[in-house]
Parts: sequence; C-alpha cells; structure tokens
Amino acid sequence: MKSDAVKKGIQQAPHRSLFGALGFTKEELRRPLIGIVSSYNEIVPGHMNLDKITEAVRMGVAMAGGVPRVFPAIAVCDGIAMGHEGMKYSLVTRDLIADSTECMAKAHQFDALVMIPNCDKNVPGLLMAAARINVPTIFVSGGPMLAGHVGGRKRSLSSMFEAVGEYTAGKLTDEQMEDFEMHVCPTCGSCSGMYTANSMNCLTEALGMGLRGNGTIPAVYSDRLRLAKEAGMQVMKLLEQNIRPSDIMTEKAFMNALTVDMALGCSTNSMLHLPAIAHEAGVELNVDIANEVSERTPNLCHLAPAGPTYMEDLNEAGGVYAVMKELTKKNLLNLDCMTVTGKTVGENIADAKNLDPEVIRPLENPYSPTGGLAALKGNLAPDSGIVKRSAVVPEMMVHEGPARVFDCEEDAIEAILGGKIVPGDVVVIRYEGPKGGPGMREMLNPTSAIAGMGLGSSVALITDGRFSGASRGASIGHVSPEAAVGGPIALVEEGDTIRIDIPAHKLELAVSDEELARRRAAWKPRTPKITTGYLARYAAQVTSGNRGAVLEIPGTAEKE
Repeated sequence: MKSDAVKKGIQQAPHRSLFGALGFTKEELRRPLIGIVSSYNEIVPGHMNLDKITEAVRMGVAMAGGVPRVFPAIAVCDGIAMGHEGMKYSLVTRDLIADSTECMAKAHQFDALVMIPNCDKNVPGLLMAAARINVPTIFVSGGPMLAGHVGGRKRSLSSMFEAVGEYTAGKLTDEQMEDFEMHVCPTCGSCSGMYTANSMNCLTEALGMGLRGNGTIPAVYSDRLRLAKEAGMQVMKLLEQNIRPSDIMTEKAFMNALTVDMALGCSTNSMLHLPAIAHEAGVELNVDIANEVSERTPNLCHLAPAGPTYMEDLNEAGGVYAVMKELTKKNLLNLDCMTVTGKTVGENIADAKNLDPEVIRPLENPYSPTGGLAALKGNLAPDSGIVKRSAVVPEMMVHEGPARVFDCEEDAIEAILGGKIVPGDVVVIRYEGPKGGPGMREMLNPTSAIAGMGLGSSVALITDGRFSGASRGASIGHVSPEAAVGGPIALVEEGDTIRIDIPAHKLELAVSDEELARRRAAWKPRTPKITTGYLARYAAQVTSGNRGAVLEIPGTAEKE
C-alpha cells in the first residue's frame, strides 16, 4: 500500500507515534488510508450540506474496511462573488484547489481518495488534482438545488439576476422582487439549472469518475446520502483492483465528456475546465475538436437558462445515463471506457431509459442537430471565442451591429441599466480576461441585465472574460487572445461593425487589415490592475482562455 511509506518499518516509528496522537489503533494502521477531500463550508449554499455527505462517505469507507481521514478544499460561491472584485477570485481558486489537494495527498501518502465537491471550480479543481495524484479516486458531489417557485412558475438563480433588469425597466414591483429573493433558491445545493456546477458534476459521470446520479440527484434527497455511502464503499473496490484516474480519464473518455456536454447544453465554462483537466491527464483538448464533436452531436436538453426544465426534471427523466443511452443510437460514445464502477461505459448504461422525452429529447427529435456549444473564430478572435448556442434565440444566430466598447464590467452594467444600449448593439467588454482581469470574471450581471431589459433577442455581448452557466443569449466569451496581451478585441473602437455568424463559427470585426495594423502599432499594454498577492502571481502564470486558462511557469507558456 502507498501508505506503508508512513506506516511501516523502523524509520516510520515517528510517523506511527503521530498516528497514535490521532487515536489510531494497530488495526487501523494495517488498513488502507483513504483521504476524503471535503469542500464543506458555511458560506456557499451548494456546500452547506457537504458535512452530511462527508459523514456518509466516511461510513461507506469504514464499512468496506478503509480508514477515512477528512481534509478540506476551499470553495467560492460565484453568485455571491458576482459583480464586484470577488469575482476575480473565482476561477483562480480552481488551481488553488488542485494544488492544495495535491499537497495534502502526497504529503500524507493516502492510498485512495474520495472527492466531495459541488460548485463551479471545485469539481474541475479536484478532477485536475485527481489526474495529478493518480491514486484510485471517486467523486461524489453535494447535488443540485431544487427549483424555486415564483409567480406559479419554476425559477432559478438566473431568473433572479434577470429580475434586476426587469425591476430597473419598471416591469417588477418591490413586492415582486422580494418574492423572487425569498423563493428563487429554496434549498441547499448547486443552483438548479444547467449552470457550471451542474454541468461539471454531470460531466464527471460522463468521464467515468462519478457514480450514476452524481450529477442529478437533488441535494435534499436521501438518495444523495446513499450515493455517498456507495462511493465510500466503491473506492475500496477501486483500490483493490488498482483502477486509477489514468485508467479512466483517457482521450476517449474526454471525447465522451465533450459529446455529453453538447447533448446536455452545458455551460460555456466547460470549455475552460475540460481542457484544463485534460491537460493534467496528458490529453490535448482544443476548441477545434469541440466544434467537430458539436457538429455531429445533437442537442437533446434545454435546461434552465436555455429552457423551462431543471436538474430535478433531468434526474426524474433518467439522468445523465439516459442522455448517454440516447447518444448510442448514432454510435456517438466510446462504450469501452473504464469507469469508477469497475465496469465500462457500455455496461453502465445498458439498462438506462429515457423516462421523459420532453426533458431528454429522443435522438430522432433533438432541439437542434448540432451541440450546445460552439467555438467561433475570425479576425476578432483568431484563437477562438465560445458561445452557448443552445441558449441563443434563432434571430440572434446571425447578427451584425455597432460595437459599444467598455474596458470593464462595471461600465457596461451602468450603460445597460441606464438605457444607453439599444436593439442591434454589440456590447464589448474587454480587459477582463485571465491576465487582464485578472481572473477572468463571469459576466452574469450584464447578460442578465440585457435579458431583463428586454434586449435578449436584439443585443449581443462579446468579452475576453467568461460567462456564468446561468447566462443566456448571444453571449460570446473567452475571446482569445485577450485584450491585455494585445488581442484584436483591444483594437475595437466605438461604432465599429461586428459580424456574428454562429452556424458558420465566425466572429468578425468589419475593419480592414491595414486599419487594424495601424491600431495595433498605436496600442500600448495597460498597467496591471493588481500587482500584489495571489492574483498578481496568477496573472503572471495564466495562459489564454482558449487553452483552458491553465497555469504555466513564465517563459514556458505559448506566446500569445
């Protein structure tokens, strides 16, 4: 066992004395040491129930003969961090989570790990760590929130953000706003639509790193506790069979995850996280591959914010496995991939059934013949920009309009809520990328304001930042190269015509090459917004959005 390095032999007598200080018995020292990485805290609604999940995992590990030991991972609530300097600290935690988990697991020589994430950056951060550490590992999340009910309709957090725009436009009263505030988020759990947290938890199933239901069983269901116990027991079987993340997170498994991503209509953030996880696993995953997968994969689900269904509905319809079973009708999945069940994908989904064709469209009747995400390229985004096309209204799939340019999110919000953005405009928010932000802030506030002000079918938004999974509309993010390194988005001027063609994967600035060259020659880098602390170190090491915003030692990263 790996833990023998800290438990056996005369040289380990000091180590055993420290285990004695923990109350270990001799019997426990003979058993496998299982690390449980708990993201529990009391500030994130998606994590407030993880103490219960952690205890259930502990029971499962102990029942199966392991010795469970819990250590923490941090978590940021993107909703609470939204719209102020706190959002600079969201994406950057992904790497802190991966790094700190690697440190704890390697320092204490755990034989196997159970990862307990739930919200946006914890899932990818812990998947990155799992790939690095490469001991038998299983994931069990805290589960999604139930949908809220406001005005006789199911609602979610995206509805709350959009209500701000509606209120500003005079469409909601004070009493109606309070009704939203009190009832839109009714339980613990990751917010109830197909936002980033739920996207990544579902994709953990598709990758093979989580058990059936990990992405969809609601947080408040007792099934979630049973799943946690099963995960604790199953990690002991993975240890016995020596099934590691490197056996599961293969190139074929990532192609499965991308395929399921397109069918589910996942968050654009998955195109930051999947490449970063793949990078740790030694697999190259780029946006060109994503477009290839999207072109052959139909979009089968329209969960909020793209449609009126929620995670609880997907769970009742058969969950991720039912979606995967639909995809086998066109042989779109690699069925021979190993998973944490100890079985292949094909074996796992053999008995899966689509129980609600209104929630999971049959393959022969999809929402669209192409997937939920698209990567756009052109002279405005030479490397790429990402859009959740499943959440774009038909009339905005092709759009041309004047650029309304803002150098930070706050200025754009002020203009939108102030009525200065009109139908046809293309809002450009720049210097919010991985380096320029720094931290690549989510733009849920401006996208929600656009929708709430009634402009969702007539105004586009383009940014080198990123979007919340709760964003909808013609919202194109991750524009690379970013403004901070002199990407073309830094050269856009007020009133320039921008052309968007999502079906053709095009994002163009209607300015001549000669004019762009003149502007580029006059452009000067901006003084960094932050020069001390973790964000300064992050900005120095982070790569571009099209590469998953992975960190590299300065001097080794690809030049923009």
